[in-house]
Amino acid sequence: MEIKGEIQDIIYQNEVNSYTIATFQTDEEETTVVGYLPFVTSGDSLILEGKFIEHKDYGRQFKIETFQKLMPETLAALEKYLCNGNIKGIGKATAKRIIDKFGENTLSVFEYDPIRLAEVKGITEEKAKEMAESFLENQEIWQIVGFLDRFGIGPEHAKKIYNLLGRNSIEQIESNPYLLIDLTRGVDFKQIDQMALNLGINYDNEKRVQSGIKYALIRTTYNGHSCTLKENLIDFVISLLDVTTETIEDNIINLKVKGEIKIQKRDEGEWIYLSNFDETEEEIARRLMILDESNNAKKITNIEAALKKIEDKSDMDLSEKQREAIKAINEHNVTIITGGPGTGKTTIIKTIIELYEERSKKVILAAPTGRAAKKMTEATGEEASTLHRLLGIGKLDDEGIFSKNSDYEGAPIDADVVVVDELSMVDMFLMKYLLSCIYRGTKLILVGDSDQLPSVGPGSVLKDIISSGRITTIHLDKIFRQAAQSRIILNAHRVNQGESFLGKEDLELEQGTKEDFFFIKHNLQEKMLQEVISLCTGRLEKFGNYDFFQNIQVLTPTKKGLLGTRELNKALQQVLNPNVDHLPEKTNSGAIYRVGDRIMQIKNNYDITWEKKPQSALAKTEIGSGVFNGEMGSITEIDEKEKVVKIHFDDDKIAWYEFSELDQIEHSYAITIHKAQRK
Repeated sequence: MEIKGEIQDIIYQNEVNSYTIATFQTDEEETTVVGYLPFVTSGDSLILEGKFIEHKDYGRQFKIETFQKLMPETLAALEKYLCNGNIKGIGKATAKRIIDKFGENTLSVFEYDPIRLAEVKGITEEKAKEMAESFLENQEIWQIVGFLDRFGIGPEHAKKIYNLLGRNSIEQIESNPYLLIDLTRGVDFKQIDQMALNLGINYDNEKRVQSGIKYALIRTTYNGHSCTLKENLIDFVISLLDVTTETIEDNIINLKVKGEIKIQKRDEGEWIYLSNFDETEEEIARRLMILDESNNAKKITNIEAALKKIEDKSDMDLSEKQREAIKAINEHNVTIITGGPGTGKTTIIKTIIELYEERSKKVILAAPTGRAAKKMTEATGEEASTLHRLLGIGKLDDEGIFSKNSDYEGAPIDADVVVVDELSMVDMFLMKYLLSCIYRGTKLILVGDSDQLPSVGPGSVLKDIISSGRITTIHLDKIFRQAAQSRIILNAHRVNQGESFLGKEDLELEQGTKEDFFFIKHNLQEKMLQEVISLCTGRLEKFGNYDFFQNIQVLTPTKKGLLGTRELNKALQQVLNPNVDHLPEKTNSGAIYRVGDRIMQIKNNYDITWEKKPQSALAKTEIGSGVFNGEMGSITEIDEKEKVVKIHFDDDKIAWYEFSELDQIEHSYAITIHKAQRK
């Protein structure tokens, strides 16, 4: 439906994507509106298209799908519009004088005879021209939202596109619709392509072919790659555009000449990058070398004596490898510590913290995810933060990586030593931003296991830095006695070495130590499914008092098939959370959601509002926004009347999801290994 009225007050507006909560006055009522409203401020007259919803906590709201901006229809509204901050140089007093002078002709003066504004006291001819230009610029901005809607691009992208293209955005897009592929991730290439063809662009038009090549390279990054082999690129573009190999090769050369792509020749062939990805890799290498080759200002003199003092105080004996790692950190500004589970990485970190804090040096700990940061805090006893919080970085884009157009440099980190754990999960863009915030003289310690899963975003940062041989790397390979009591740790190392699992008969565990690894082999998927169900519905609970909803997580490498997440989630929900009481449930995309279901957020939602109840009766309820990819929780209520679902997340956030928003979650009785990495 449509409603028409005026923005009264903006309660909240996201600076990045213009998601807005505002009060809106129509002829009939004042209501709360929510949605993307770029270029809108208090006093603007709008036609909003969307629907009324009933928010469980905040009541009746109008959810905006798209909007159209209107010129103010009364002199009072026009005066309010002129002084709302959108038009350069006009405040309340000046707006009143303009309205008093020109009355009903005010708009005509701005559009057709702006020099007359100088007739108003306090406005020079130069200032009149600036005011009129700002006024006309705002009018043009208004048209962008409606224009982009024709391409299936929502208002959340309009501000970004205008900021990049400027006042003649519409003309530029009409002459080359493929610009939208470069500017906005996630748009439908085929839709843009069809519109361009309908406008008369030829199949082998260079704008079309070059856009197709760049789109193919962007698609490559979705799978974690920063580049692709030339022949693979050509095959994909042929299937996408139905053009010849010769046409594609000609346009690859043209893109290279324009500096939009880079080509690197290696033994196995030619690798093609989007320029930004190639430059990011080079920037990482450059900054690492500058940092490492800088003056070693934080070097500890007589490191042997310092280590002996810590060992005596803590009754700890460092292994030779651990001592080697600590000395390497002391001798170099950048050091990598790598090794599998149980090899003593945490002991090294704790020793480094103690060494430098004893000398009044500031040590900062960070990790790429909230879960990893929490684990680091628990292991070391020192506060660790996520890299995003440490670097002050805002949003990731829809694919989970930083915008390729971002030139964010970041503020310098106030620290003498920075320790980053779980580096295998850090992609190339996050690594670039991290290095841009670490200045010469700071020690950087990178910790991780290169045998773990690579980052979700593009690049294999840890593995590639180690492979380069340019940064001092200590490989830890000895499993310590305490860790050796765990068959999980022992078998993880054996798998990496290409060896078979240790069985029960191969390992004598100390008295009182529980067995923690079982290998169950079946050749039939159906039998393995039954094993999983049996383990989750009683066997593990009897074995070690493991409750499924508190202690058990099923992991699988795939989404598809009988043992993929889709089928496993259906089967596990059926036995663990059947709807025996006939409570309300909601079906979405083939999944049935019930109260008690374990769920995971599968995309970033920066705008959803949540609340967190205080631990103390004296504290206030915390209210915030944003639920992110990988966060897990449980459904606690389904309200059919209000068409909302209440979710209690594991960090105690509580959020209400409309039925239409359930595509943002999926069941998490079983999750893929890659999703487990993002938890």
